[in-house]
Amino acid sequence: MADTMTRRGRGWSLVALRGVLMLLGGLYALIFPGLALTVLVVLGGALLLVDGALGLWSLTFGGARTGNYWFDIVRNALALLTGIIILVSPLLATIFTVTFLIYLVAFQAIIVGVMEIIFVIRQRGVFSSIWPVLLSGVLYVVFGLLLIFFPLSSAVALVQLGGVLMIIFAIGLFALAWRLRRVGV
Repeated sequence: MADTMTRRGRGWSLVALRGVLMLLGGLYALIFPGLALTVLVVLGGALLLVDGALGLWSLTFGGARTGNYWFDIVRNALALLTGIIILVSPLLATIFTVTFLIYLVAFQAIIVGVMEIIFVIRQRGVFSSIWPVLLSGVLYVVFGLLLIFFPLSSAVALVQLGGVLMIIFAIGLFALAWRLRRVGV
C-alpha cells in the first residue's frame, strides 16, 4: 500500500521534469539558435542513419518484404547515405537542409498569399470588407519573399520562435505539475 502511494505521488514530478527539459530546450533555442538548428539537423541525420541501417538489416536478415524489394533497398540505402553525409558535415548539411525547407515554406506562403488576393478580388461582392483578407494575402507574399531573400536568418528566427513556444509549453507543464501535486497524483 505504501509503495502504491509512493508511485502515485511521483506523477507530478515527472510532469515537472518534462517542464524543466522543455524550458531548458526553449532557452537553448533562444540563446543559441544556430547551434540548436545544427543539433536538430544532426539528430535528423542520426535518425536517417539508424533507419537506413535497420531497414537494410531487416531486408537482409529479418525477412521484411513489402513486395518492391529494389525500391526498399534503394530507399534504405539513400537514408543510410544521407545520414552519413549529414553526420560527416553537420554544418554544411544544416545550411543545405534548412535552406531547402525554408524555400519550400517560402513558395507555399507566396502561393497561398497570391491565391488569397485573387480570391478576394474575384469574390469581393461576398465580403463586407475585403481589406483584412487582402492584407492577409499581401502579408503572406511578403513573408514568403523575406524567407527567399534571407533563408538562414529566417530559419534562426523560426528556431527562436520555437524556443518561445517551448518556454510557454514548459510554463503550462509547471502549472499542471503544481495541480497534480496538490491533488496528490
